[in-house]
Amino acid sequence: MLVGIVLSAFNLRTAVTSLTPLLDQLGRIFGFGTTMTGVLGMMPTAAFALFGVLTPRIAHRIGLERTALLSMVMATAGLLLRSAAGGTGGLLIGSAVALAGMGIGNIVLPPLVKRYFSDRVGTVSTLYITVLQLGTILPALVAVPLAAAANWQVSLGSWALLAIVATLPWVSLLVSERRHASPLAQIHDRAVTPDDEAPELAEPAVVGRIWRSPVAWGMALMFGMTSLITYSMFTWLPKLLVEAGGSAALGGAMVALFSTLGLIPSLTMPALAVRVRNPFLIVLGCCVFYALAFAGLLFAPMKWPVLWVALLGMGPGTFPLALTLINLRTRTPGGSAALSGFTQGVGYSLSCLGPILFGLLHEYGQGWSWPFAFLGLCVLVLLFGGYLASKPRMLEDTW
Repeated sequence: MLVGIVLSAFNLRTAVTSLTPLLDQLGRIFGFGTTMTGVLGMMPTAAFALFGVLTPRIAHRIGLERTALLSMVMATAGLLLRSAAGGTGGLLIGSAVALAGMGIGNIVLPPLVKRYFSDRVGTVSTLYITVLQLGTILPALVAVPLAAAANWQVSLGSWALLAIVATLPWVSLLVSERRHASPLAQIHDRAVTPDDEAPELAEPAVVGRIWRSPVAWGMALMFGMTSLITYSMFTWLPKLLVEAGGSAALGGAMVALFSTLGLIPSLTMPALAVRVRNPFLIVLGCCVFYALAFAGLLFAPMKWPVLWVALLGMGPGTFPLALTLINLRTRTPGGSAALSGFTQGVGYSLSCLGPILFGLLHEYGQGWSWPFAFLGLCVLVLLFGGYLASKPRMLEDTW
């Protein structure tokens, strides 16, 4: 189970950061411009939002473990389809399938942690969030060099191999289950059996009640604004630096640095969150990092680009914080699953217009001032959401 969770986590962002450093090159090859770049940048959050809503229903029907397997199969198929694209349509279809699988994985991992590692939530959350961050960094770092050494097809398609590897633990667990010798059954009495298909997702009343919870809305706003800023930067940071006089390789390296700096909060935030009663000061600190980074990238992007991107990379500390709070602000696996679906479904819905709106503001404003003003407003919304989510109270007490 732990191997399955960790390998799946690695594959939850590879479809995103393996593509964004190559968007300028692909735009020239396939003949698309700013609008399609924004659409491709918006697709991850749109897919994650849609499957934030659909995944709890899928998991209730087929079980958490089978849903985790489905997510990795779809990720593999989409990455392979995208690498074989002959035009913009193929690129969109392959991306949609891969991101659908990754969106399913986003939702199913927190309840799996709650279900099988409820006594080690902080430790296991740190592990899988850190590995997720590694899966964000490496594609961005090697995308441009790999495309130069081979071609863009190899650069995009190579990540399907790791998605295939991530299917193997789930296949092994489900084969063992069929043979009535499931290692899951030896963990505790809530383990999956042929007649037990994610019972924690079986309460439809929970879905209705969660919409009335300030905890859920705070989590969704914090998660959504963090995602909006992150995916806007994944999409447009390379172009911003190229327009400022940098190279495409520099753009890819800075996306990798942006992701790498996220390792620090990924390693520390879950353990810190379980020890701090009210983590609002952490949220405030992340917002200060964002403000400093935005100012630097707007007014002097090529003077100290490493510093600005390093500060930018510390801002999304609210991402591992939100994922950890999903389990810390709930009492049961059912509450965790409901809050995971709501936080990521609503959060990604709010964030999905970020990359395309950022690009349109750049195009029509003939510069980067309006896009960064927009992100500044998003930081204020994040701060308010963090205030609501940080209060020490349980979801089940607020709906």
